[in-house]
Amino acid sequence: MDLDPAEPSARPDGVDVGDIVRALLGEAAARLTAAGARDEALAEYIGRRRRFLVPREPVMVPVGRAWRLGVLLIDADGAAFATGSTTRAVDPGRRGYTSESARDRAEYRAAAARGRFPEGETVNFGWRALDLDDASLRASSGPIVVVDGVPVVRWGQGSAIPTPLRDYLDDRVGLLVDPPAGA
Repeated sequence: MDLDPAEPSARPDGVDVGDIVRALLGEAAARLTAAGARDEALAEYIGRRRRFLVPREPVMVPVGRAWRLGVLLIDADGAAFATGSTTRAVDPGRRGYTSESARDRAEYRAAAARGRFPEGETVNFGWRALDLDDASLRASSGPIVVVDGVPVVRWGQGSAIPTPLRDYLDDRVGLLVDPPAGA
C-alpha cells in the first residue's frame, strides 16, 4: 500500500507543519499589531490597457497592508507573501532618463501615485501569496520550506544556510518593534 505524504497519518513525524507556520506568523502579526509597527501597502500593478477604447495609464491598485520582514511580507491576519518589487508613491517628474531601468522605475512610481497612495508611501507589488498548508510547504521552492520537519526561511544568495522560521521572525519582528538605538 502506497502512503500519500500529504496525508498527516502517512507522515513519519505526524506533525502538520502548516499549523506550526500559521501559528508563528499569527504570533508575529499580533506582536507587530500590538507595537503599532509601521506597515506598507500591498498593490496589484495593472499595466497600460484600453477600457472602452480609451487608453489607460498603468496604475497600482491597493489590495491591503503588510509588514516587510526581509524576504517575507505578512499581513495582520498572519497570511504570508513572497516579496516582489517595491516603489514609492511619488510624482516621478519629467526627466530625460537614459536607461530603460530608470524609465521603468519612474513608471512604477507614477503608477503608485495614480493609485492614490499617500505621497511617499512604500508600495509592494509583484508579491506572491504563499500556500501555508502542510503539503505545499513540504514541496515548496519559495522562501518558507521544510527541512528535516522544521519550517525554515531561505534567503540570501548562493549557499545561504536556511534559518528556522521562529528565529527569523523573532529577529525581523524585533527590528520593527524594537529598532536599534540611533535608528
